This record gives sequence, structure tokens and C-alpha cells, in this order.
Amino acid sequence: MSKKKAFALRVDEDMLKAVEKWASDEFRSTNGQIEWMLSKCLKEASRHPKNKNKEN
Repeated sequence: MSKKKAFALRVDEDMLKAVEKWASDEFRSTNGQIEWMLSKCLKEASRHPKNKNKEN
């Protein structure tokens, strides 16, 4: 399992409310929803990091 790094994120209040609602609709935490969104965008842009465990 990869390490997770905490950091502060500043986001527009209305945008955060929309993400929180979407997360609730998908039965995810807000943090989990943001991670899912970032992962999806990275994959679509062909910029998702390779999983080191799968390469071995």
C-alpha cells in the first residue's frame, strides 16, 4: 500500500459543498471523493503514476 501525505487544500466554499454532496451520493468520504476525482483526471490525461508493486 502506498504512503499517504497530508496537506492543506484551499477550495471555494461552494465547490467544497458540491464535492461533499457528490461524495455523500457515492457513499464516500470527502477525502476519498477528492482522491477518486484526482485519480480519474490523472488517468484521463495519461499522467497517473505507475504502481511500483504491479511492475515487479
